[in-house]
This record gives sequence, C-alpha cells and structure tokens, in this order.
Amino acid sequence: MKIFVTGASGWIGSAVVPELLGAGHEVIGLARSDGSAKRLEEAGASVHRGDLDDPDDLAKAAGGSDGVIHLAFQHEVAFGGDFASAAAADRRAVEAMGSALAGSDRPLVLAGGMIGLSLGRLATENDGLVPGPEIRSNPAGLRAATALLTLSFRGLGVRSSVLRLPPTVHGDGDKGFIATLVGIARQKTLAGYVGDGTNRWPAVHRSDAARLARLAVESAPAGSVLHAVGDEGVAFRDIAEAMGRGLGVSTGSVQPADALEHFSFLGIFAGLDSPASGAITQELLGWEPTGPSLLDDLAQDHYFR
Repeated sequence: MKIFVTGASGWIGSAVVPELLGAGHEVIGLARSDGSAKRLEEAGASVHRGDLDDPDDLAKAAGGSDGVIHLAFQHEVAFGGDFASAAAADRRAVEAMGSALAGSDRPLVLAGGMIGLSLGRLATENDGLVPGPEIRSNPAGLRAATALLTLSFRGLGVRSSVLRLPPTVHGDGDKGFIATLVGIARQKTLAGYVGDGTNRWPAVHRSDAARLARLAVESAPAGSVLHAVGDEGVAFRDIAEAMGRGLGVSTGSVQPADALEHFSFLGIFAGLDSPASGAITQELLGWEPTGPSLLDDLAQDHYFR
C-alpha cells in the first residue's frame, strides 16, 4: 500500500514510518520543514511538503494514496493557549482527506486521545461514541467531535477508524507528558502527585502504538475504535516515585487546588483517574503489547539524562 502519513516525523510518526516500511508499504510523509523532510528521506520515506493549514493540498495527497494515517496536530498552537484553533484546523484536515477517500473503501486512521474518556472506571472502545454536551461547550471537545466525524465516513465508503492513544506514549526519546513531568520534578526538586496519587493513567510503549497503527491501516474494519493500551492504569503516585528515584529528589503530594501552579498545563490532567482497556482491540486485530511497561521504562536512565 502507498500510505500518506501526517505527523510522520513526530514522536509517534517516526516509529510508524519504519513499521510500515518494514511491512513492505510505501510511505509518503507530510513535512512542513526542511528538517522534517530530511528525517523522512533518511528513513526511506517519500516527502510531501505541506501542513495542516492547507486542506486542499491534504486532499490531493490523500486522494493519491491507498490510505491515510493522520497523526499530526498543531500541539504548539494548542498548548500555546489556542486549543480551539488547533482543533478546528484538525477538523478541516480530516474533512478534506475523508472526502478525498469517499467511495473508495480506502482506510483513514485518525489518532485521538483517551484521557478523561471515563473517570473512575475502566474505559473501553465503546465509550465516547455518543456526542455529549462537552462537545458543544468545551473547546477540547472539538477533538472528540472530529473523531466522531472520522467514524461517520464509513457511511461514505471510507474504511475509517480512530486510534485512541493514552496520555503517555513512552520510550527512549520521549518529549511528551512524562518527559515534561520529569522536567517539572527536576526544576522543583519534587516529584509530585495530586492528592493521594491513587488516580491512574493508561500508557503504551511507542513501538506497540506504531504496530497498532500499521494494523489499523491494513485491516481495521470501517467504524472501528482502537485502544493502544499497554498499561491499563498506572497509579500517578507510582509514576512520581519512579521519577523521584531516577532524579534523586523527594516525592510528595500536591493539593488539587495547587495542581495548575505546580504542573502548569498538565495540572488539568495530573489528577484524573482515567484507566482504559484495550481488550476489544486485541481481540479484533490480534494486537498484543510487547514493549516495556511505563514503570519499567522509568526504571531505565533515558528519562533522566
């Protein structure tokens, strides 16, 4: 298959590209900079220069492919304080690429999130499939609405699926949530957790997420929701204690009212109890996580160099 991958040079995309190439696929990666283009070429992929702000160009690239894996998102815009604009650009991109694939039975795989999908109980792939009031009232709900839009393309002859990712897709080289938390703990000389720290986060190793992305574009049925879950729920206090050991700093509780001050924007998520299951995904696609767990990864030195 000739697969168009957005976000191909990012943290997850840079694992998805060799996974696809190793399975015999041809990869065309979206690159908005010379550096991204060079990394893709060095990995053995073809380059399509462009960005998410040009939906017509994305439609052409999608239409000329055998399938799409959409991993890109304007994180720098979102975490710079304008999440709504980033989410709106993402929706326009999905609309364009989905329309270009209409009537072809070709795959469109959208990467989404799962944190906050359900609170205090184990979320499954069947959660989040009915639009709730949060989609209309919360800018972050725009991403959930885009996921539902993606699934709706199955009615237009697109083999669409949504690949939900945990808040931490971990591994050597990670610059995401866990690396950010390590940086905060180093700066404050405190590896913190909110309240008693019993709230849980799901997690997956980057290699396992990449393999599931490949399986999704190859064979996920139209309308599938997939969960890339290695750890169903790791207690945040255990994460903080592993960071404390790795950094040689103390571990301690942060009061909920102080979470935003201590964790910056991650204070919104740090206290959420949001475990998730990937059992349906494993049965559907025969996918099994084989990479190290989050705590095993934190026991290595690469997060603390």
